[in-house]
Amino acid sequence: MRGDRLHSAATLVRSVPLTRPIGRVTQVVGTVIEVRGLQASVGDICWILADAGRHDVSAEVVGFRDEALLLMPFDDLYGVAPGQRVTTRNQSFRVPVGPELLGRVIDAFGRPLDGGPPIETREHVGAKPRIPHAMERRRVELPQQTGVRAIDAFVPCARGQRVGIMAGSGVGKSVLLGMISRHSDADVNVVGLIGERGREVREFVEEDLGPDGLARSVVVVATSDQSPVLRVRAAQTAMSIGEWFRDRDHNVMMVMDSVTRFAMAQREIGLAVGEPPATRGYPPSTFAVLAKLLERAGTSAVNAMTAFFTVLVEGDDLQDPVGDAVRSIVDGHIVLSRDLARKGHYPAIDVMGSVSRLASTVATSDQLDHGRRLSHLLKLLEDNEDLVNIGAYTSGTNPDLDRALELRSRIDEFLRQGLTDHVPIETTRELLAGLAEAAG
Repeated sequence: MRGDRLHSAATLVRSVPLTRPIGRVTQVVGTVIEVRGLQASVGDICWILADAGRHDVSAEVVGFRDEALLLMPFDDLYGVAPGQRVTTRNQSFRVPVGPELLGRVIDAFGRPLDGGPPIETREHVGAKPRIPHAMERRRVELPQQTGVRAIDAFVPCARGQRVGIMAGSGVGKSVLLGMISRHSDADVNVVGLIGERGREVREFVEEDLGPDGLARSVVVVATSDQSPVLRVRAAQTAMSIGEWFRDRDHNVMMVMDSVTRFAMAQREIGLAVGEPPATRGYPPSTFAVLAKLLERAGTSAVNAMTAFFTVLVEGDDLQDPVGDAVRSIVDGHIVLSRDLARKGHYPAIDVMGSVSRLASTVATSDQLDHGRRLSHLLKLLEDNEDLVNIGAYTSGTNPDLDRALELRSRIDEFLRQGLTDHVPIETTRELLAGLAEAAG
């Protein structure tokens, strides 16, 4: 399959006559190719023309030094040699869009990865960010149902909201994204799997997303073994597809796993072309590109693209630079707890550490009040857990804690949810109201 990808990348320009001057490869350092004698702009795609029996190597212009272009390949560098010819059509990255993409798993170029037929669409769009103007965005007013009780009850989200899912590795991020994609009331799901392990892609599509979820979804994949420039482009491809559906008046749900690996890929590119490292090795361009990616989601003048971005925090440190940057841009965040995951509590959402900045806009005053009352009980349970476990707490000392202990199993049952369990938002609010009433 990898050979097929290399061949497909090379054939993208086979049918187009070479109308531009030919440059030459003068140096390769790491993953950066230096080319002289060719005129091109940052973002243009070039092809290193191979000898007979080899495939051409496609690459993107990521910078320049003096009169030399700096290229990073989409595929491997095998076969690149000094003096090889390089050409370009002075054309930047373009993405196929259309309803034909629904139900398909594709790569950053829009080529199928699911073994299905080639995807033929009538329209292509550029991957350049098309961020809606601030004064042209619709006001966020409608609730966005996720079908996940813990989110809809304690972290209510709005259509067009951007939410970060903060978690370490192995605590259920992909499963939660699958639940949101499967159970949300959005018209179209766009799923970006950026820097994922190759093993996990099929598992996510077949188990977490499922046939019903896939039928109204487009899945864009760039695995961890692929070029950093391809991982960055895969995230931008997913955004471009989501924008196209939003512009056609569809309510779009964007889920991306993970924005951290997108940032790491951008870091690789920046460092490779000579940009100085700054915060924990991330060059400044990483955070500029990250902001542009996240701002592409949200409302437009036509409809909304609600977005959930996972952030892989290093060592469960929520103060990670990428996590800090994401929290400063998005409209709320959901924290996944390793302690809850160890207890077999899924989804492992720490409702007390999670925040929705638009909760007061889309939730009723009763729902907000019910959520605060139950959060108070959860906080009491957390603060007194050790005291209760060793038997040092005497019933009757704290009436609120007594109620919290009585309702602990019911609250825990409410917050747990199976992968295939779909809970309408009306049912969630009724159950929440019942718990709050029992809490007094």
